[in-house]
Formats: sequence, structure tokens, C-alpha cells
Amino acid sequence: MRVVLQRVGRAAVRVGGRPVAEIGPGFLLLVGVGSGDAEGEAERLAHKVFHLRVFEDEDGKMNRSLTEVGGEVLVVPQFTLYGDWRKGRRPSWIGAAPPEVAAERVERFAAALESLGARVARGSFREHMEVELVNDGPVTLVLDTAELPAER
Repeated sequence: MRVVLQRVGRAAVRVGGRPVAEIGPGFLLLVGVGSGDAEGEAERLAHKVFHLRVFEDEDGKMNRSLTEVGGEVLVVPQFTLYGDWRKGRRPSWIGAAPPEVAAERVERFAAALESLGARVARGSFREHMEVELVNDGPVTLVLDTAELPAER
């Protein structure tokens, strides 16, 4: 799984001009699922995201986690994170998981964040979304479960 994490002041999703989800300060997470991703990766990634310390403390250091600042999360499915642009001019999406698998894994990821205590809003799967955000920092991280150390 891949996540583009952006620390935001606020974020929202619209489909067809209608509001679908909205959050205040926290994380906008663009979430992609790869064709070779294993079952437990959603939970591992959720744990990592939830505990990341990328919010400033009183000294201005990134030393606080989402829960410490009362932040919210907006999970937006995005298969294009697995686009392969290396050949030709049109990306290949063969690295992305099939939609049925991806929908289930993205939901597992969102549910895992909720089980840890996060307030989670969701974008719409297989819809053309308008995603609006106000970056805070900006702080942007790219996380990939292929790069997470193995659990001990």
C-alpha cells in the first residue's frame, strides 16, 4: 500500500459538486493499493500513520502525533499512486490492485485508524472526486508498506 500524507488545516471531498467528506486540522491521506499487497498491510500502515509525530510542540519541533493534537483524517482512495510512467506517454495501471480488492483494503485501513482512536472521514471509491485542501507547513510524506520494516 502507498499513502501520500499531507498535514492539512482542512480538507474536503466533493463528488458531482456535492460534499462527501470534510475535516478540520489533521491528515489528508491519498491511499493506493498495489496488486501484490498482503492482507495485514492496512493495519500496519494505519498504526504507522496514527503514531507519526509531525505536529509541532510548544517549541516548534515536530513532536506531536495526530491524537495529541486532536486531529482528524480524510482517507481518499487513489489507484493512480500505482501508475507506471516509465514507458511511453500514458501510464500503466497494472500495478494497482483490482477495484474490488482495493475498496476492501482502503476500508480496512480507514477502519484500523478508527480503531486506534482517529476520527476518519472517507472519500468515495470509483468516483471522480474534487479534493480540496489547505496544506499546513507544508508537510507531505510518502509512505509505502514495501519500505516498512518487518514486524517483530
